[in-house]
Amino acid sequence: MILLGAIEGGGTKFVCGVGTPDGEVLHRITIPTTTPEETLNQAVDFFAGHGVQAIGIGTFGPLDVDPNSRSYGSVCATPKPHWSGYRVVEHIMRSYNVPIGFDTDVNAAALGEATWGAAAGLDSCLYITVGTGIGAGAISEGNLVHGLTHPEMGHIPMRRHPDDTYEGHCPFHRDCLEGLASGSAIEARWQKKGIELGEEHPAWRIEAHYLAQALVSYLLILSPKKIIMGGGVMKQKLLFPLIRSRLKEMLNGYVQHPFLAVDNEDYIVPPGLGDQAGICGALALASRAWNQRNS
Repeated sequence: MILLGAIEGGGTKFVCGVGTPDGEVLHRITIPTTTPEETLNQAVDFFAGHGVQAIGIGTFGPLDVDPNSRSYGSVCATPKPHWSGYRVVEHIMRSYNVPIGFDTDVNAAALGEATWGAAAGLDSCLYITVGTGIGAGAISEGNLVHGLTHPEMGHIPMRRHPDDTYEGHCPFHRDCLEGLASGSAIEARWQKKGIELGEEHPAWRIEAHYLAQALVSYLLILSPKKIIMGGGVMKQKLLFPLIRSRLKEMLNGYVQHPFLAVDNEDYIVPPGLGDQAGICGALALASRAWNQRNS
């Protein structure tokens, strides 16, 4: 049996797993995110004895994902202490001479959903996570979307909701999407976590306004065949109908497609893999790396 290693790296925790090429996670642990050396050493120790033949890493960034770059496999400038410039792939390769797939956490989740989840069988999708921050990954014509770097869809500019006077939470742009609609922004704006706000609270209309506005941009540029929305904020299920309705209003009939003509419940959906999207996506990265090495 081929065994693959998977790392889902987050700002507060790393989830490491061992699984199979069909997406089954056999073993997993959760590691607190501290310094790179301490965190990655625990990941390396976890894989010992499992005989993994490839490892997939989907982690927070920004990252250098260009294989031709001298700093490929490293974290770029990040507010997370100690991680800026750290060579993640190099650290893992010191212990494991196996193929390694490396990408952002959201691109990994998009790949997981396209392989085994809500977008299985489709050649394009968008995965957006709305949590402490906001990030999105995309697949187009079967390929993960990269370019000059990797997409940073959580930082696009927003048209403000007319009732919103909050200045914004992003340290770089203040009132970008992440600055206005992330879980951190919700808490800073209302002085309560989203989970503490009632269903009739005005926060959710404002939240749906920003998220739908972002989806309009993504839809018009990337034209994904499925939009998958995950993360802690999206566990507020009332957001899905609000976002779908607002998206339809904002498009105003411009994009003609059956998925958008009625209520788009099958177009804008929660992750089919649930909370496993990230770790399964890392397995998919590992599987791709193994296939490329052995093709």
